Amino acid sequence: MSKIIAFAGKGGVGKTTVASLVIRYITNSNRGSLLAVDADPNSNLGETLGLDVPSTIGDIRETYMKDPQGIPSGMDKINYLELLVEQAIIEKPKYDLIVMGRQEGQGCYCMVNNILNNFTDKLSKHYKYMVVDNEAGMEHLSRRTSGKVDMLFLVTDYSLRGLRALRRIHDMLEGLKLDVKELGIVVSRGPEKLSDAFLKEVEEIGLPIVGIIPDDPSLLEFDMERKSLLELSDSSSSVLAIQKLMDVHCPV
Repeated sequence: MSKIIAFAGKGGVGKTTVASLVIRYITNSNRGSLLAVDADPNSNLGETLGLDVPSTIGDIRETYMKDPQGIPSGMDKINYLELLVEQAIIEKPKYDLIVMGRQEGQGCYCMVNNILNNFTDKLSKHYKYMVVDNEAGMEHLSRRTSGKVDMLFLVTDYSLRGLRALRRIHDMLEGLKLDVKELGIVVSRGPEKLSDAFLKEVEEIGLPIVGIIPDDPSLLEFDMERKSLLELSDSSSSVLAIQKLMDVHCPV
């Protein structure tokens, strides 16, 4: 069974950047096989890893729904869809990436979703780690990971607005069928000393701050140059912050 590390937070708070840095940490630590899952409809994880994404699960679902009878001769729909998912996996030497992509359009997607969900769930069991970059609603986690998550990091930037969005996400957890072993807040672009107002808001949410990622100029530089965050220097302040976070919360 994979160790599942998931990230959630509203758009623009640095969630995908933090997820990418965790992928960097695990792959550089030679921890074992890793499946990265981009479950955010904005689908930016591949970009931060320096990858082009030719096909997504959403593309597969829509293609099938447009022509359910277009299955090659001699194949049933389950084998056909599973084959397309396998072809959509981007394989790299130290990790694989699968992108969920667009949400459902109009019509009944129950059958095709069940097939895709079951297969991606089975697929994850072949990896030691699964890192999931989620949409704010976290529907992917509740539908595609058997409801079990080892670590769920709620990511916010250094703003009260980001914290309040995080609180809504936290409140939403009660309505989802999730078994979360560890839950904590990660603050991106955070200063050395957090303000009293910020800390008071955190206290009201009732979750610990497990990591603070500083405002690292190299992250902006890599974004502008479209370079993979996996290539960041070991001495980068954001890399060091992730190392500290993971050494505590994901020890060998």
